Amino acid sequence: MKHLLSFLIPVFALFAFHANAQDADPKPVKWQFSAEKKNDQEYALHLKGTIDKGWLLFSTTMGNDDPNTRVALDSSIKATITGITENGKLENRKEPLFDNLEIRYFENEVELVAAVKATGPVSKLSGTITYMVLKGEDAVPEESTFSVPVEAPATAKAAADTTGAPAANDDIADDDASNKSLWWIFLASFGGGFIALITPCVFSMIPITVSFFTKRSETRAQGIKNAFTYSLSIIVIYTLLGFLITKIFGASALNSLASNGVANMIFFVIFLLFGFSFLGAFEISLPSSWANVSDSKAGMGSMLGIFFMALTLAIVSFSCTGPILGNLLVLAAKGGNSGPLIGMFGFSLALAIPFSLFALFPSLLNKIGKSGGWLNAVKVTLGFLELALALKFLSNVDMAYHWNLLDREIFLALWIAIFALLTLYLVGKLKLSHDSDVPFLTVTRLCFAIAAFTFTIYMVPGMWGAPLKGISGFLPHEGSQDFNLNKSLVDIQASLESGAGSGAGGNNVNVVKPKKLVDILHSEIPGVENLFFNYEEALEAAKVANKPLMLDFTGHTCVNCRKFEKSVLSAPAVMKILRNDFVVASLYTDEKTSLPDEEKYVSKATGEKVNNVGQRNQDIEVTNFNRNSQPYYIPVDLEGKPLAKKGYGYDPKEDVDAFVKYLEDAKAEFAKRHAK
Repeated sequence: MKHLLSFLIPVFALFAFHANAQDADPKPVKWQFSAEKKNDQEYALHLKGTIDKGWLLFSTTMGNDDPNTRVALDSSIKATITGITENGKLENRKEPLFDNLEIRYFENEVELVAAVKATGPVSKLSGTITYMVLKGEDAVPEESTFSVPVEAPATAKAAADTTGAPAANDDIADDDASNKSLWWIFLASFGGGFIALITPCVFSMIPITVSFFTKRSETRAQGIKNAFTYSLSIIVIYTLLGFLITKIFGASALNSLASNGVANMIFFVIFLLFGFSFLGAFEISLPSSWANVSDSKAGMGSMLGIFFMALTLAIVSFSCTGPILGNLLVLAAKGGNSGPLIGMFGFSLALAIPFSLFALFPSLLNKIGKSGGWLNAVKVTLGFLELALALKFLSNVDMAYHWNLLDREIFLALWIAIFALLTLYLVGKLKLSHDSDVPFLTVTRLCFAIAAFTFTIYMVPGMWGAPLKGISGFLPHEGSQDFNLNKSLVDIQASLESGAGSGAGGNNVNVVKPKKLVDILHSEIPGVENLFFNYEEALEAAKVANKPLMLDFTGHTCVNCRKFEKSVLSAPAVMKILRNDFVVASLYTDEKTSLPDEEKYVSKATGEKVNNVGQRNQDIEVTNFNRNSQPYYIPVDLEGKPLAKKGYGYDPKEDVDAFVKYLEDAKAEFAKRHAK
């Protein structure tokens, strides 16, 4: 219904004198403005309003013909506003003054955050906010202008009053704030480098490094030289390569590599070859021409060989470090042109320090290895580990493209066989052609054999669906398992507790069943069987059920997603809340299913073509929540607006109570916004 411009015009005329009389008086809303830089093209404009007592400020979500609040940039600014997020207590009611129009408004205070997309770097944002305020029967249109400098996120603050005048001492603080921001980028990236070390494909590069330097470090001095060269190569490759990829393709390029089918198949072959090489099937060596260069040019071949191994580390490790780097590079982009360079330097420095220590170790191994065959046993053991890790890369492709070659039980069966054979090898019951005799077991070898056999026994219950939380991040999703006793027990418990299913329904009779993608995707949220895989479909189900929607941005290849699901989401308290009080949607950002031609589009946030389901889900996350890493949990209301100021990412502490509180707070906020 159009809400009577013919009615509003005389209303505005009636209060024209009143509005003019207020020019000399304080306006009902006092605005403070600030702007922060996300990257060279993305900015956030903050408009914080303090509303006088008794006055109501209309929301930006009102219709174009209704009383509303609008933000516009000056035409001289080469940028556009792509969306506005409202932070505050949003109220709604029917207003007789506007023919019982249902109005949405704020009282006391509100903060509007406008996402700004520019064609290039800008130093300031200027424009106008037009808004309608209401008090009793006084409906007053107002307008305020702003012109604020773009600042670093750490110091973005109320920088201007309603006339756009900069606050005092801003210029003095700018340089110091910029330095602090760059230091924070360096420290965060440095910490991210250490986290990356414990990912499977980085950690598994250690034995390759050991094998490589074993052949090239004849003396301790040479080992130190090689270690320094290797570490420096890591820093140079990561810093320059990461910086170029970010500038050319954007931060999401690193994240998408983790699920790229071709890349994962290449990594699978590489790890398979190294595994068989360690087991003695053949010897991997650099081309003979490199050795000739080494002889003729004073060690040039050795240097190039070390650089080649560092490049191998950089390429292979991107599959696991991509999600970490993707998030870090989003942060680093806030530091302008120097941010990504400093961020990648911090990340690679942290990665290089431990590798330099591992690179020093082989010189000692060479000296000790000459006295016996134990060094070969180490390589064979690492060969078994390489084979096990190679299966993870094949599993990534298998899950993303739904080949169904490596179901969970098949994957587990292969791992059980590999580690059982490793146990037999360590106790001397399995001997390879190049092994020396094992006259007796040393205590060290026995301890490793016990560890391998214990791990083998630990995996066996997984054949019947045991969660195996310790390695859940490496395993294919539980939905691929033909017989899952644990899932059956969880479903029985869910039915007994809710009495009517789960997910969008729980004990609510208004249940909409998911239809899209259910033939290829399965629920990984414990206890939530009625799970959605399409955002629009889930939002409609939430409206029918009158429940908040929990968006779970996840991925087939996301290790931390599986860990969080098994450690936190599987807790009974969490399962019960998600099952009964939320509609839940798992949005896979690496799902390769193509979109119909009519649903393909070009992303407004990245300018890239969105061709498949995963790209669309990734675009939803980036566009609406300024995030491109997984897992990411964010509750939204029936209009798709966030119910929390921040989403919930992976928590290494695995704090169930903290996540329960997060869910309860979202429920409370939903109840306020949609109270009838």
